[in-house]
Amino acid sequence: MRKLKNTKKITLKYLKEVDACESGVKWWIRKGRPACPIKTITLLIQDNELNDANWITSRLLSRKNRIRYAVFAAEQVLHIFEKKYPSDKRPREAIEAAKVVIKEDNAKNKAAAAYAAAYDAHAAAYAHAAYAAAYAYAAYDAAHAAAYAYAAHAAAYAARKDLKLKILEYGIKLLEEDK
Repeated sequence: MRKLKNTKKITLKYLKEVDACESGVKWWIRKGRPACPIKTITLLIQDNELNDANWITSRLLSRKNRIRYAVFAAEQVLHIFEKKYPSDKRPREAIEAAKVVIKEDNAKNKAAAAYAAAYDAHAAAYAHAAYAAAYAYAAYDAAHAAAYAYAAHAAAYAARKDLKLKILEYGIKLLEEDK
């Protein structure tokens, strides 16, 4: 079992605050109400509840790590979009904009740029969920990244299980880094 550095615990109150679905809350109760986020995520993975594992991961991460998680997941599916639309560079540009948000001290201005890039990418990628996930997941303001993390992972649902597990493993690594 990995040790989590941050002090966030999963409680019934927390699950209600983040609008967890009823079936997810019932699952958590059946599993003995594990308070440790990594234990909860590990149990979800063992039960093949990968979408729920991604959902809770994206809500537990710090703002910066939500963006990092979003960028990582978007990069995993970017090739799908680029194969179908090789001349459309907006999703890749949105990912790059999100990377700037991570690096820059003045995140507010950069987040606005990332939001604009995400909006443009959305117009191009709307027709295909994986593509929409690739841009929005990567570039939107970190305050909304958790929602897009779920959307991107859901878009990857049709992909191989190992891809989903790779994304979740990265999310667990980021949770371990959060203080």
